[in-house]
Amino acid sequence: MNIRPRRLRGNEILRKMVRETRADKSSLIYPVFVKEGTGIKEEIPTMPGQYRYSIDTLLKGLEETLDAGVSKVMFFGIPDKKDEVGSQAYAEDGIVQRAVAKAKEAFGDDLYLITDVCMCEYTSHGHCGVLCGHEVENDKTLELLAKTALSHVQAGADMVAPSDMMDGRVLAIRNLLDENGYKEAPIMSYAVKYASAFYGPFRDAAGSAPSFGDRKSYQMDYHNRREGLKEALLDVEEGADIIMVKPALSYLDIIREVKNELHVPVAAYSVSGEYAMVKAGAKLGYIEEDKIICEMAASAYRAGTDIYLTYFAKEIAKYIEEGRIG
Repeated sequence: MNIRPRRLRGNEILRKMVRETRADKSSLIYPVFVKEGTGIKEEIPTMPGQYRYSIDTLLKGLEETLDAGVSKVMFFGIPDKKDEVGSQAYAEDGIVQRAVAKAKEAFGDDLYLITDVCMCEYTSHGHCGVLCGHEVENDKTLELLAKTALSHVQAGADMVAPSDMMDGRVLAIRNLLDENGYKEAPIMSYAVKYASAFYGPFRDAAGSAPSFGDRKSYQMDYHNRREGLKEALLDVEEGADIIMVKPALSYLDIIREVKNELHVPVAAYSVSGEYAMVKAGAKLGYIEEDKIICEMAASAYRAGTDIYLTYFAKEIAKYIEEGRIG
């Protein structure tokens, strides 16, 4: 038998016709940093090409995102004031709450708004919850996370995304949203979030580095595979509508595990460290940035990603339009 797999690789038209992995702009989410102040659009030193916006400059940035073909964003807030319990996270006039209201007023349903729900950007100690000594108190934190999620939805957020990794937070959020009439508000859970060195540039961008210790007592050990599936299954049982794996590039095996076992959409977050490495390598002339971006994205989709959060969302939307990926 004359078996020749190369027959289906003969030209670009044929290769695209038999392609196994497809990408679509509708799957992209662009992370956006919003901070207190006015007239601010400041580049993040460790993430060249990414910015912190004040609310008055935010709308221009969102307009550019929509023009690029990306209609979904996730807001991360950077408050002026922090305290032990992260009270600005759930304040009615908090930075994310005001940004959501302003964006909804400007763009309506043309822009789908997702909010990160966590405490680390808002606490004076930089940890993701209420402290008892040097340990994060899980159950006391749940109430504050649920209040934060509710305040975001009340401000106009379309979806909330808890990233704290406290046990039981999806159920706490689901219950409070339902009790207040928001039964249709979906939850995208950072269910499988590893304690990763890839988060460094984000902590610079959001000012969220812990003032002591680390987050290994609540984020996952990167040696573990089965634990990720356990976390995902628990969050689905609690009411999560979408399960996220974070980071993306070094955890493609975990994305595939979750995809195989669960019957909910799977998101992957290509995090700040992945972005920074590509930018640094391209600046030094060691890699071709556009080709690396496409290959990284395709690897996430190939592993089973349905939804891709990435700082390269606008570039990927362009490459999809050009037929270079997907």
